Amino acid sequence: MDNPKINFFLPLLYLAWSDDLLTQKEFTVLQAFIHTQNWLSEAEKIDLLSKIDIASPPSRMELSQWKSAIDQKVLREHKSIFDISSAFYKNDSGDFELQFLKLENDLGILGAEAFGIFRPKTDTFTSKYQTEVRFDVQKLTAILDGQQAPIINKVKAIISRQEFQYETSTDIDVYRGKVYDWCKILADENLGNMAYPKKYGGGENIADYFAVMETLSYHDLSLVIKFGVQFGLWGMSIFSLGTEKHYAKYLKDVGSLQLPGCFAMTETHHGSNVKGLETTATYNHSNQTFTIHTPNPDAQKEYIGNAAMHGQMATVFAKLIIDGTDYGVNAFIVPLRDENMKTLRGITIGDCGQKTGLNGVDNGTIRFDNVSIPKENMLDRFASVNDNGEFESLIPSDNRRFFTMLGTLVGGRIGIPRSALAAAKSGLTIAIRYADQRRQFGPEGGSEVPILNYRMHQRRLLPLLAKSFAVHFGLQYLTQRYINKKDNEAQEIEALAAGMKSYATWHVRDTLQECREACGGKGYLSENRIGSLKNDTEIYTTFEGDNTVLMQLVAKNRLSEFRKQFGEMNALGIINYVFESAKTSISEKNPIATRRTDEIHLLSSEFHHEAFVYREKTILASAAKRLKSLIDSGLDSYDSFNVAQHQMLDVAQAYLERVVLEQFQLEVKNTDDLQCKAVLEKLHNLYALTQIEKNKGWFLEDGYMEAPKTKAIRKLVSQLCWDLRPDAVALTDAFAIPESCLAAPIAVRQL
Repeated sequence: MDNPKINFFLPLLYLAWSDDLLTQKEFTVLQAFIHTQNWLSEAEKIDLLSKIDIASPPSRMELSQWKSAIDQKVLREHKSIFDISSAFYKNDSGDFELQFLKLENDLGILGAEAFGIFRPKTDTFTSKYQTEVRFDVQKLTAILDGQQAPIINKVKAIISRQEFQYETSTDIDVYRGKVYDWCKILADENLGNMAYPKKYGGGENIADYFAVMETLSYHDLSLVIKFGVQFGLWGMSIFSLGTEKHYAKYLKDVGSLQLPGCFAMTETHHGSNVKGLETTATYNHSNQTFTIHTPNPDAQKEYIGNAAMHGQMATVFAKLIIDGTDYGVNAFIVPLRDENMKTLRGITIGDCGQKTGLNGVDNGTIRFDNVSIPKENMLDRFASVNDNGEFESLIPSDNRRFFTMLGTLVGGRIGIPRSALAAAKSGLTIAIRYADQRRQFGPEGGSEVPILNYRMHQRRLLPLLAKSFAVHFGLQYLTQRYINKKDNEAQEIEALAAGMKSYATWHVRDTLQECREACGGKGYLSENRIGSLKNDTEIYTTFEGDNTVLMQLVAKNRLSEFRKQFGEMNALGIINYVFESAKTSISEKNPIATRRTDEIHLLSSEFHHEAFVYREKTILASAAKRLKSLIDSGLDSYDSFNVAQHQMLDVAQAYLERVVLEQFQLEVKNTDDLQCKAVLEKLHNLYALTQIEKNKGWFLEDGYMEAPKTKAIRKLVSQLCWDLRPDAVALTDAFAIPESCLAAPIAVRQL
């Protein structure tokens, strides 16, 4: 178009038609505006009106020509659509610019936003941001693997082999068979008996066993659970609760998978409340046998792994009855099937069938109809029946004996969260790689941008990545505490294991959900694995103890420690404790500290630790005070705990966050490689500040921080995510997950 007056309208015409649709309202507004412009001739008005004819829209070629003409006129100093239009034709008549701005408003065009379409086309700092490798990935992998690196590498090599290709059949019998075959391969590689004594063919290395469980979790989680049931729950129940005669008779065959077995604790009506189990084991002194019996349908063993297809024996938890007296829950070895896999007399086995996930595990139900077993089948490390038919135990208290017995099985609450965390690492690796490669939107006219460059996408994934590193170090600490435990630490370690199991598996649940959503429709495809990881780990929050119940166990332990601390103090000691706490509170809650927003302070590990410790101590003291007040008012202690139950979870959560933070800080401190140290420090800062941001309501209510400080923390969390974005892919590479295990097309590396 050669007429500059007509060209004046080109930017508006282009914007009006750019979405390929001119509405009736837009037509009416433009038509009215054109008719009122006296500086246009009638012929020019007719020409312009022809260009907004809804029945005859401009062709794509015509739109392209308009855009090309506009681009030639756009200069950097132009700041509005009116500026661009004026480059074609300068209209100096009166208040014309105000009329033009009103037209923009009537058309619903936001000047500044729309003007972006016409800016000179250059990449922005957002679009230029990209992945870098700023630290030695292998060194960080070595830090994560620690002393277990050799066994981890061995397992990774095994699960990368051809025979470990994923089973894609939807027939659960086929899937279960494949999982069993995989377990047999692992047993032949001497991985199943890793924790058993060398005397019985084992490796006598519990740390390596946990590392095996975690590493297998990069592959198939049904395999992990089947492996854990056979070699962990079944085998370790014999080792932990039995004595030498049981070790000699069973352990070698359990470790080689010659003797598949089950761990039969949970019943239809009793899961978390193990003391309430109803299955009975009645001692018959005349023939020195026990009769195992299911007294009613609700007392059947339920959800028992290995039961439906492969289990030949089971460790059965039942109430011991001698001469009509109940001696509490004890453990017994009960045969289920013969060597030809025929179910034995008195045993009824059902199949739990299809589940939401873990369908490679043959969960089943078991009922016992007066099944007779020999006396030596009682696992008698903590209790036994003597030659006179009398109950004996070195632990006289039924409660203490019961909890001592369960405490020996705490290893399951270490293996499960480590397994779950491996699934979170897999999900994050897939989602972050995809976000680094998937491009969407971008500056107008420029190239599309990796979605990992968007601040909100970083906010979705990178705090979860930082927390995964934090939980990793927390679980390493738990493992070492468990392996090196002293007798007087048993209850504390059991509580820590219960808490870390809950803390980790809730984190994994949330992480995999976010990973699925962050991958959009691609995350919903089975081929990209996130869905199966999510389904398979869903039950992790429930088995080995329901998380909410376990967190109450943690809280009760913390309250017990609190009460013990005060119980050991005299009056002067209590006064001093309160005085010291008051001094700390005053120093940390002074106006300067509560409002301080500089980065040096907010990124200080001392500030993080003080905030976490303060929150833990305050919540614990508050809960203790409330419970005492409720009990002093005459409320039963059971009812008091029920009233304050939500506070119990807060006590446990604050304790676990502090423990995890301390272990992360220790790991950063002990890291020698400067580049690895730097990236771990950023991850630590992101974890710490994200937790403070999550709990900012509490800190504000308590007066520990003021609004400017929590706002500064929120801003800094976003900045830390931005700073970590170039390292994100390399950080997931440090997990060193075998590519065959990722098996997700959207996670294939583009070199």
